[in-house]
Amino acid sequence: MEVLYLVLSVFSTSITSFALSLLLPFRLVLRRDDNDSVVSLYEGTVWHERLRPVHHSFRYPVRYALIDLDNASNNTPSDHLSSHQARSISGTTGPVFLLTIPPSVGYVQNPLSLYYCYDAEGSSQNLKKCIAEVTNTPWGERVSFLFNPNSDVVAKALHVSPFMDMLGNWTMRTNTPGDNLFVTISVNHPKHGDYFSASLMAKRVSSSTHTDLALFFWLMPHKVAFWIYWQALKLWWKGVPFLQHPRYYNPRYRGEAVLSDEKLQCCPVFVFEAQNNQQAGEHCSNPAAHSTSKRHCFTWRDAKWPWC
Repeated sequence: MEVLYLVLSVFSTSITSFALSLLLPFRLVLRRDDNDSVVSLYEGTVWHERLRPVHHSFRYPVRYALIDLDNASNNTPSDHLSSHQARSISGTTGPVFLLTIPPSVGYVQNPLSLYYCYDAEGSSQNLKKCIAEVTNTPWGERVSFLFNPNSDVVAKALHVSPFMDMLGNWTMRTNTPGDNLFVTISVNHPKHGDYFSASLMAKRVSSSTHTDLALFFWLMPHKVAFWIYWQALKLWWKGVPFLQHPRYYNPRYRGEAVLSDEKLQCCPVFVFEAQNNQQAGEHCSNPAAHSTSKRHCFTWRDAKWPWC
C-alpha cells in the first residue's frame, strides 16, 4: 500500500508541478512587490559522507531562503513557526530568521529548516539559540528541538533514513548568517563511531539579480527529493541493510530518545550503554536534575496517511 501511494504521489506531484510551471511566465507579467527585502537568498552545496558499513559520499547544489519572520508578510511559510512562537520556545528577545527551502509549484521538500533566534542587547543583536526542524522522507514526520549554534550534542530523535538505526546522537553547529553560511551535522554511533557527516555551505547572492523567488526556487524541492531517492537506491545497491521504521518494532522510541538525551548531558560516557541496554541509569544518580528534555524542547509531528 505504501509503495503504491508513493508511486501515485510522484505521479500526481509531477502533473501538478508541470501545470503550475506553465503559469510561471504569467507570474512575471503580473508580479507585484512581494516584500522581497525581508528574504536573503543563498546558493551553495550540501555534502554527505558515510564511512560505515560502506563508504558513500555525494554532494548536490541547493538554494535556500533566509526569511526575516518579524517583517515577512507574503513570504511567511505556512508550515513553520511564527517569530513569536520561536521566541517563546527559545526564550530570546530579538529577531528571528528562518532558513528553509520554500515550496515550488505545489511541492514541499525540506529535510532541514533552521530558526536563528537572536537576543537584543542594547543596540546589538547576538545569535543565542537555534531551532532545528528535521523532516524525514517519505513519511513527512518532523522533530523540532533547540540547540546551541556554537556546538551542541542532541540524541537522535527521528528516523531520518531507512539505512540508519535510531542509536547515536547528532552534533550540530552553525554560524551567524552573513555573506557566508554553514551548517554541519555529524552522527556518533555506539558501534560505528563518527560514521556520518553532512554539511551545508552557502553564499548569499544578490536579490537584485533574482527578482522573482518562484523562478529562483523553481523545482528546488523536487531536485532535493530526487537526490534523496537516488542516493537511497545507491545505498541499497551497495548492500547497506534496509531498516524498518522504529514504530513497527519499538513504539516507545520517542520517549527513549528523550531519555537518552537527558543521560547524554548527565553522563555522556555512558550514553551509548544506555542506548544499547537501557541500564545506564545506575551510573547517573539523578538524571532528571540534568534533564535536557526542557533544554532541547523536543516536539514531534506525526506522519500523515498512509505513512502513519
